[in-house]
Amino acid sequence: MLIKKNLGQNFLSNDALLTKIVDCGKVTSQDIVIEIGPGTGNLTQKILNKSPKKLIVIEKDLNLSELLKKKFGEKVEVINDDILKRYDKFDFKVPLKVFGNLPYNISTKILTSFIKINNLNKKFKKFIFIFQKEVADRILAEENSKNYGRLSILTSWKMNKLKIIDINPNFFYPKPKVWSSLITLTPKLEFKNLKRSKHLEHVTNIFFNQRRKMIKKPMRQLFNDFEEIAKELELDLNLRPQNLSINTYLEICRFYEKLTQ
Repeated sequence: MLIKKNLGQNFLSNDALLTKIVDCGKVTSQDIVIEIGPGTGNLTQKILNKSPKKLIVIEKDLNLSELLKKKFGEKVEVINDDILKRYDKFDFKVPLKVFGNLPYNISTKILTSFIKINNLNKKFKKFIFIFQKEVADRILAEENSKNYGRLSILTSWKMNKLKIIDINPNFFYPKPKVWSSLITLTPKLEFKNLKRSKHLEHVTNIFFNQRRKMIKKPMRQLFNDFEEIAKELELDLNLRPQNLSINTYLEICRFYEKLTQ
């Protein structure tokens, strides 16, 4: 089989790990399941063993899509497409469970695309994703840590996060040069509403592009009356971006949104 490096293909082959991944999803006969990048279908088979109501796989590689159709027949709906063109096109009456051994090169884009969906918690029940460990560390990071940043904040805004296990490169074919991590993400039932998620992306981008600077600089960049806003938020302008909580960033974003009305 020809491996396409440009698609970030690294296939899971360890049976015990595949079982652990599926167990994280707690798949039942009532569930509609999406799998992103199924590859040769090793995880797909494990999901099928749980007898979900419906299983849809999204595979960008045409050759692999044909292989999957031959392997599973009508048991699985195979869609040959890019998930970044499909992520917001699912319309079912029940929230979906999504599995994905995500391509390293677009994993953060896939995640942030899902986060930006309106009514996320009504459309999706749980995400069971494998990321490059470095990316997973950034997703899971808390304030006052070196990995805390835009991705931590965007994910925590709408998702509850849980790390399951780090994965040795030997469990993949071809073998990647880095470790991976399995994490679960569960949409929050309640979170602070913003007019547009791109506003939070913009605010956090300005702060973390200057993560070693005191927050006085990005605050001045965002607001003419930054000192008054800092006083209202009880913000110490001598702090660094990694010292601010997620809720603080959401409050800063709300002030910013007032300027964009």
